[in-house]
Amino acid sequence: MLAYNIRLAWKSIRRNPVLSALIVLGIALGVSVATTFITIYHVLAKDPLPGKSDKLHYVRLDTWGGLQSATPEGPPRKITYRDMAALLKSGIPVRQAGTATAELVVRPEGKGATARPFREAVRLTHADFFPMFGVPFRYGSGWGRPADKKPEAVAVIGAELNDRLFGGEDSVGRTIRLEDRDFRIVGVIDHWQPPVRYYDLVDSPLGDAEQVFVPFDWLGPMEMQSSGSQQSWDNEPQGTYLERLQSSERLWLGYWVELPDAERVEAYRSFLASYVTDQHKLGRFPRSQDFRVTPMVDFMEELEVVPPQAKSLALISILFLAVAAVNLIGLFLGKFLARASIVGIRRALGASRRAIFLQHLVECEVVALLGGAAGLAIAFGTLALINGNVDNLPHFRLDAAMAAAAVFLSLVAGAVAGVYPAWRICAIPPARHLKNQ
Repeated sequence: MLAYNIRLAWKSIRRNPVLSALIVLGIALGVSVATTFITIYHVLAKDPLPGKSDKLHYVRLDTWGGLQSATPEGPPRKITYRDMAALLKSGIPVRQAGTATAELVVRPEGKGATARPFREAVRLTHADFFPMFGVPFRYGSGWGRPADKKPEAVAVIGAELNDRLFGGEDSVGRTIRLEDRDFRIVGVIDHWQPPVRYYDLVDSPLGDAEQVFVPFDWLGPMEMQSSGSQQSWDNEPQGTYLERLQSSERLWLGYWVELPDAERVEAYRSFLASYVTDQHKLGRFPRSQDFRVTPMVDFMEELEVVPPQAKSLALISILFLAVAAVNLIGLFLGKFLARASIVGIRRALGASRRAIFLQHLVECEVVALLGGAAGLAIAFGTLALINGNVDNLPHFRLDAAMAAAAVFLSLVAGAVAGVYPAWRICAIPPARHLKNQ
């Protein structure tokens, strides 16, 4: 019966191509707008590391000693170098890593235009960073923990930089020159552009992933300057670069720990409480002894990584589709009433109201699916346009879930637009039309 109704629907569409095209266009516009904004919200709001994000925690300490709080909602969002060095000594986390960014000059090998030096964002971090955040590798791997301590002159680079410098070949074992030092490449990250940079939620959660990663402790020998946000309530100390780092109250580092269960979370909180108390006795942490160990998703919500406007636009786009569907009721009604005499004859020959209703509702849904397919194509093009022309946003991609959502929205729109016209046409008494025959 369904196949028969679909054939009837297709014949009706071909008999009235202009009217059918208008209805398809109306649904296509509504579905495309709704799918585009729902996809944007879906990409931004989904769990960045399913099955693991609840185990990754961001650490904050209230070392601030100024007259006003660094942040009104709690401890500062970054920690000092001296605190990071102390926290790294804890054996409670399965993995832990500090993170910061710097901009260094990359000096390619060879001659010519392709060998001109250029500046590149560099991520300073520790060996645990790569397994902690599930970084995918095309060649090689991250460095080991011993490389953090020396530190060894090793680096991990991204696929885009590997393509630029080495033509996409396996570059593990080769060198990359950063400023005036050579670093041995130990790994090449596969094309990795997470929708949200979950490892850097404070500075630029919607930016592109860095293309160079080096052990954190190269910070001192190379006297790198952070390119991320910084805060300080105290004057910078005197001494060598490393001595200043070790005694400075400058807040500029992010710090992550992996705590796989509640027992470790509680143990780590106790460790932090003891550390904060000890530092307070030494004259630090003057304002409060507050600290936070926040799961990744909770920290994302706290920072409003997903802009409230994204959710609002998604809801508005659904309302736009609903309005479009309601406006199509008149077109369907006019189309169906134009064949009222044919329906009257079918009713007189024994067709039930239910059969007539289902026939016309199926036609509405077939038209809606055609509009949904067109809307899906428009949404795909719109997202591609956004990806190609708007910087500092994640890559928005229509996945299977969003394609299914577009189909569902099309069917709902078809039902909203078609239920009343289908009911009207099947409710007309057949005798009224038989008198005119």
